[in-house]
Amino acid sequence: MASVYLAYDTALDRQVAIKTLHTELGREQSFRERFRREAQAVAKLSHTNIVSVFDTGEDTLDGNLMPYIVMEYVEGRPLGSELAEDVRQFGAMPADKALKVTGDVLAALDASHEMGLVHRDIKPGNVMVTGRGVVKVMDFGIARAMQSGVTSMTQTGMVVGTPQYLSPEQALGRGVDARSDLYSVGIMLFQLLTGRLPFDADSPLAIAYAHVQEEAVAPSTINRSVTPAMDALVARALKKNPNERFPSAAAMREECARVAAAGQTVAPVIISGAAPANSGSGVGSAVFPPLDQSAPAPQGVQTPYQPGAYGPATPAPAAAPAPHYGYPTPAAYQPGPGAPTPPPYSLAPQPAPAGGGSRKRNMPVVIGAVAVALLAIGGLVTALSLKGDDSGDNAGGAEPGASAEAAEQADYKGPERYRTIKATKCSDAPEGYNDPSKVQAPSFVYKDILSVKECADTMGWKIEERPKASAQWGDGIVVSQFPLADTEISEDDASFILEVSTGYPE
Repeated sequence: MASVYLAYDTALDRQVAIKTLHTELGREQSFRERFRREAQAVAKLSHTNIVSVFDTGEDTLDGNLMPYIVMEYVEGRPLGSELAEDVRQFGAMPADKALKVTGDVLAALDASHEMGLVHRDIKPGNVMVTGRGVVKVMDFGIARAMQSGVTSMTQTGMVVGTPQYLSPEQALGRGVDARSDLYSVGIMLFQLLTGRLPFDADSPLAIAYAHVQEEAVAPSTINRSVTPAMDALVARALKKNPNERFPSAAAMREECARVAAAGQTVAPVIISGAAPANSGSGVGSAVFPPLDQSAPAPQGVQTPYQPGAYGPATPAPAAAPAPHYGYPTPAAYQPGPGAPTPPPYSLAPQPAPAGGGSRKRNMPVVIGAVAVALLAIGGLVTALSLKGDDSGDNAGGAEPGASAEAAEQADYKGPERYRTIKATKCSDAPEGYNDPSKVQAPSFVYKDILSVKECADTMGWKIEERPKASAQWGDGIVVSQFPLADTEISEDDASFILEVSTGYPE
């Protein structure tokens, strides 16, 4: 959204960096407001590890307004370039260096969080390293003021940030607090220790769902020199539930220092071809999570959470559900001064009643009964679908001209045309949260693609289909969408990328 120039401050005899908003964006009041807010927010921060802001204003170029920010000139290079050099030389960044850099980033975030500012886009590209090794965090441009009474252009419902570093709550469009930044730091630390990302795919949607649904592998499965303490540090930072992460940037920084002080760091030992990154393939479990609701520990981590290992001992959650759209709430989070109370999360574990032992003994029976019921329902729906196709009657949901050979295959699930979305969901979509000229995207997920296209056609929206092997849903059912539901979109020229089930298993 902007360009950065090296300039000379004649008044104070120093080099500075000037960030100017692109001319086409400068015409938009909303972009200018975001740009101005970046300057105001960061100008309040004074910290060694944060790029300083000296001045801000607007000028006119070719008759157009051009907002600008005058910032500290950092003579160095991005952390991404530093990592790339270490990867070429060692295979990954040495652990002691990675922990030191991470600690400095956390020091910067600790200062910003105390001011009520969440960065929202922590990544190597937004971290600079000077020639003397000083770490500088920059680009607080999408930071949201958390204190009440402050108008924000990035309110709940807007997905802002870089997909590879998004926290689960960001990916779901929920409100975020300081712990969202800690998740992003965990992703960055994983990348520094291993030379690769824990979640990556060919589409932003798949990456976002991986953050919500998939468990990251332990860094030690990629880099053999990573110690169990480092594995545990990363595992806690990457918890799906914000309440299970570190309570603050200061607490996570202390743990980085403790692990680094253990002095067990050696040169990286990368395991060739080990532990590929997760790709978001578990999107289907977003609606039907596995029957076993216990959250599996990341590979290679025997005890990802140990009471007392990260400060005062707290009891571990008794029965944490698998990652889902709602998060359990095992411990309360105490926000800093001026910060709002975090949004409630559903699926909170209920207190166990007295005599809960018999309930535990009966649990396998209950789970078995649920599994049998689901199988029976699935078999009945499949039988009715096949019967309708054999008789030539489309009432059973079979598509005219559908391949009879495909329908005869036991592992193929035919169309489910009754899963429709009303056209009014598009034509009467509610207006945006912040911009009344935009509307909130409807939810196309688990709807038949034909009805989705009819809905989108009423507004002239573009649809790009991508086949997705899934026997859980019938042929032609939308299993994921981007932009996500409730995201603000243009009312006139919106476009969607939809993953559509083929009816076949992977």
